[in-house]
Amino acid sequence: MSENTQATTPGLVGIEEHWTFDGIDAALRAQPPGVRDESLALNDHGGARSRLADVDADRIATMDAQGVALQVLSLAPPGAQGLSRADAAMLSREANDAAASIVSTHPDRFRAMATLPLTDPADAAGELERASALGLTGAMVHGRAGDILLDDPRFDDLWAVAARLRQPIFIHPQIPPAMVRATSYSGFSDLADLALATFGWGWHLEAGTAALRLMTRGVLDRHPNLQLVLGHWGELLLFWHQRADGLARAAGLERSITEYLQQNVWITASGMLDPAMLHHALAVTTPDRILFSTDYPFQLPTSDEIEVFLDALPDETARGAFASGNARALFGIG
Repeated sequence: MSENTQATTPGLVGIEEHWTFDGIDAALRAQPPGVRDESLALNDHGGARSRLADVDADRIATMDAQGVALQVLSLAPPGAQGLSRADAAMLSREANDAAASIVSTHPDRFRAMATLPLTDPADAAGELERASALGLTGAMVHGRAGDILLDDPRFDDLWAVAARLRQPIFIHPQIPPAMVRATSYSGFSDLADLALATFGWGWHLEAGTAALRLMTRGVLDRHPNLQLVLGHWGELLLFWHQRADGLARAAGLERSITEYLQQNVWITASGMLDPAMLHHALAVTTPDRILFSTDYPFQLPTSDEIEVFLDALPDETARGAFASGNARALFGIG
C-alpha cells in the first residue's frame, strides 16, 4: 500500500466475522448422525473452535494485528436453522442476548447480527424486531430451515420487518440437503466429499440459489427497500447475472436480476482478497456496494496482504468505502 493510502484509509470494518454461542453449538453437536450437520467439522479445523469461542482479548489482538478496527459478529454456520422449532426459538433469543452483551462490553470493537429461529417464520420476524431493539444490526440467515426454503411466503413478514427497520439480511452458505449431496457431492473420500459439498463448491451454489429464489419469488418487488448481503464475491451470481436476467423475464419480475444485484445486494469479500474477483465485481456493481470482511477465523489474512489488496481498488474514495464506509452506512455503525 502506498504511503498516501496508509495515511487516509480508515480502520477496517469486517462484516463476516464469526463466533459461536455455547448453547447452539452444544445442541447441534448433540443431534444424532444423519440429523447433525456434517459441516460442523469445519468449525473444529485448525484451531477454529477456540477462536470462534473467544470474543475478547485474543480476538481483539488478531484484529489489531490485521488493522481491523471493528468486527460485525455473526454466528458461525450452520447457525440455528438445523434445530427444532422450540430449541431454535429459545436458543436464538439467548444467543442474541449474549451478542448484545458482547457488544456492550466492547462497543468500540464489535457489533453483531441477529440469529433468527427460521424454523418458525412468524417467530423469526418477532425476534428480528426484538434483536434490533437490543442494538443488533442485521441478521445472518441460510437458504433453508429444515424443509422451509428462504423464499417461502411465510417469511414475508420477516422481510417486511427487515425492510422497515433497515436491517440487512446476510445470506450465508450452508451444506446442501442430504439427497443432493448423495447425488452430486459424493463418490470420493469422506473429506473430499465434505469439501466439495461445502467450501469447494456446494456452499456457494446453495447461497446463490437462495438469493436467486428470493428475487424470482418477487420478494424484492414487494419489499424494494430490503437489502441483502452475499459473501464470497456474490456467491457466483455476479458471474451469471446476464444469463439470469432471462429468468427475471420468465418470472415476470419488475426488474432484471442484474438490477436487483446492483440495487438490493451488497457484496463482501469473505477473506478472498483476489484482485481478479474485485475487478469483476466492479464490472457488474459499483464501489458503494462492496464490503470488506476476513471470514474470521476461517481466513486469517495478514495486514500486509490486506494492504496489498486495498491497493487494487481504483482510487482513494473506493478504498475508504470498501474498507469501512459502506459497512458503516449499511449497518448503521457510528
